[in-house]
Amino acid sequence: MINEQIKDKEIRVISDDGEQLGIMSSREALAIADERNLDLVKISPNAKPPVCKIMNYSKFKFDKAKKEKEARKKQKVVSVKELRLSPNIDKHDVQVKVKKAIEFLKNGDKVKISIKFRGRELGHTEIATDIMNDFASQVSEFGVVEKAPKMEAKSMAMFLSPKA
Repeated sequence: MINEQIKDKEIRVISDDGEQLGIMSSREALAIADERNLDLVKISPNAKPPVCKIMNYSKFKFDKAKKEKEARKKQKVVSVKELRLSPNIDKHDVQVKVKKAIEFLKNGDKVKISIKFRGRELGHTEIATDIMNDFASQVSEFGVVEKAPKMEAKSMAMFLSPKA
């Protein structure tokens, strides 16, 4: 709430340089704010009496928006990259996928390793578990297993996250 929106009879007023001006009526505080060409802003409505500050409200809003934009800029969005394998994959093909997974982990992304089963392959899920565990040991220098290999319908999935 700013300026005329403040309807309280008594408020505690803080000046623009942080100095306490004391408890006064909202009309007196508004007169002081007008005298200094600033706004009266209610900063703590739940206090007894409510606390108001004399400040340049538009500059305050601008600075707040600028800080929020800066905070968003510094955020790191973590994406999940997926690598698909098959139960009868060759050793060299696994090496190629390991290199790609290491590249993703170095960039700070999470990696989902999935093996899809077709037909009779569903009877030999232990082969896929061995492939997953071998894969995890090869990338252990750059990432850790976030979720262990787990069957989900006709596929097995494992999640790796980068080391901190």
